[in-house]
Amino acid sequence: MQKKIKNINDCPITIFMEKIGGKWKTVIIYLLLANGTMRFSELERALGGITQKMLSQQLKSLEEDLIINRISYPVVPPKVEYNLTTKGKTLFSLLENIMSWSTENLIKTEDK
Repeated sequence: MQKKIKNINDCPITIFMEKIGGKWKTVIIYLLLANGTMRFSELERALGGITQKMLSQQLKSLEEDLIINRISYPVVPPKVEYNLTTKGKTLFSLLENIMSWSTENLIKTEDK
C-alpha cells in the first residue's frame, strides 16, 4: 500500500471507479480487448439490455478519458467503429486478474 488516504476523493480506487467503474464501462473495455475493433451495433448486441442512449454516453465518456478511439466513416448509413487506445489496452492485466479472482471467489461451482 502507498501512503495513508486522508480524503476518499484522493483515493486511487475512488478515481478508478469514477472513470472506469459502473455496470457498462468495464464490460465495454473487456469486449474491445477480446474482439478488437467493434461497431456500435455489435457492442449493443453483445451487451444486451443496454439502451442506445446509455451506450452512447458510456462510449463518449471512455473516449473523453482516452480509453477508446472512435472512428467515424463518411458513408450512408453512418459507420462508426470503436477500439482501445494504447492506454485502454493497459487495462488487460487488471481485468484478467479481476476475472480470475471472480472465478475463484464469487462464481459458485459444484466443487465448492
